[in-house]
Amino acid sequence: MIPSPAPTIALEAATRTYDPGGPDQVRALRGVDLTIPPGEVLSVEGPSGCGKTTLLNLIGLIDRPTSGEVRWDGVPVGSRGERDRARLRLERVGFIFQRFYLLPTLTARENVELPMRAARVPPTERNRRASGLLEEVGLSGRERAYPHQLSGGEEQRVAIARALANSPGLLLADEPTGELDTASTDAILDLLQRVRQSRSATLVLVTHNPVVSRIARRHLTMRDGAIVGDVTEA
Repeated sequence: MIPSPAPTIALEAATRTYDPGGPDQVRALRGVDLTIPPGEVLSVEGPSGCGKTTLLNLIGLIDRPTSGEVRWDGVPVGSRGERDRARLRLERVGFIFQRFYLLPTLTARENVELPMRAARVPPTERNRRASGLLEEVGLSGRERAYPHQLSGGEEQRVAIARALANSPGLLLADEPTGELDTASTDAILDLLQRVRQSRSATLVLVTHNPVVSRIARRHLTMRDGAIVGDVTEA
């Protein structure tokens, strides 16, 4: 499958308020301006509750801004309807989460095939591609294993293979090593760098862990829903 191109992402005065107008409203993002060029590796850092995951959700079109806009390659996408955003997510974004979110009743290969099922990839091609992705992440021979038969590091490898199933140009990782020990963390970070480079994809990492953030060249720091630091290493 031909990888989808990595888009230029731009947030323009993007805000996200939960329960707007209510007594318990939360201003999760406050007028964020941000541009992410194709192929960049970017870490988003800051304390819990500062808006990191909300920012990731806007970039990946899981959520819509309350005001402002999200653009891909200059085209407004953040304010589109759910059907359009779901199509873009399926075709162009790979998500990697802290808790893996593998379906316990499906094998490793079947979990990897899920995004391809949604994209209506034929069964033979799904099977071939899923086996190839599991081999790429170091799990050749484990295609028939269920999640409860895998270690935490192996589960995250399956989750990464699943994120790559539809050859996205944008990879979004929310605390991808938060459930892993040191050895597994190092292995997953090495894997993420290799698969990103092989596809020239953009990688955005949300993390509290300075070890994880070291794989990024550009580092955002957030406080109270705003970007307060944006540093690119030489």
